[in-house]
Amino acid sequence: MHSLHFTAETSSNGVRERDFTVDGVPGVLWSPASGTGRAPLILMAHGGGNHKKSPAMAGRAHRLVTGCGFHVAVIDAPGHGDRPRTPHDEREIAELFRARAAGEPEGPIVVRYNAHLAEQAVPEYRATLDALQELPEIGPGGPVGFFGLNMGTAIGVPFVASEPRIAAAVFGLHWPDALADAARRITVPIEFDLQWDDEHIPRESGLALFDAFASKEKTLHANAGAHKELPRFEVDNAVLFFARHFPRAA
Repeated sequence: MHSLHFTAETSSNGVRERDFTVDGVPGVLWSPASGTGRAPLILMAHGGGNHKKSPAMAGRAHRLVTGCGFHVAVIDAPGHGDRPRTPHDEREIAELFRARAAGEPEGPIVVRYNAHLAEQAVPEYRATLDALQELPEIGPGGPVGFFGLNMGTAIGVPFVASEPRIAAAVFGLHWPDALADAARRITVPIEFDLQWDDEHIPRESGLALFDAFASKEKTLHANAGAHKELPRFEVDNAVLFFARHFPRAA
């Protein structure tokens, strides 16, 4: 049993927001304010340098809750949000800023650091899923999805590869170096976002990661633009993707 504690609660615009901790790891759960029975759960992971309640996380969660009636949960990644940085975090971040200032490729540093964070975050996501499925409004055996871009993909790919409860996932915007082997073990439906003009991730690298997934159903969404120019309408596409695979029970 994992220790789930709710620490705060608010409600607005039809969405109930509850802060929680699972074994000391802070997270947030968004749910329909109406509380109309069980519903699917979407686990999300935030990008590097962000946190569980960043605008991207809150915006995606509200779309999934109000558009589909789903529950959505995010936890702070190690060294992010309300979690303190370790000396290892500080060294890696300093090296990233040094490379950026020198005009050197950031990819090798980001891949290495994200892989390190994923080693800790994957069991934390598993513990969070265990705890949330104890709630009567979620319950065991219901549909569970995963939604994570950038660092969220670095955490999500090894998590989904090792977690049979995940039935569909949205990934994107990451290098294949540390993820291809895990991607080959993923067979659930996948939607994958790629920026065609990404200044950090060569399109060949993004395509290689997409190609690595063993899913019979996988869809590539490639958009023109730089790394941080993913169109906002891709959130709508992700909502439709999960709604298609997880019909909301009446």
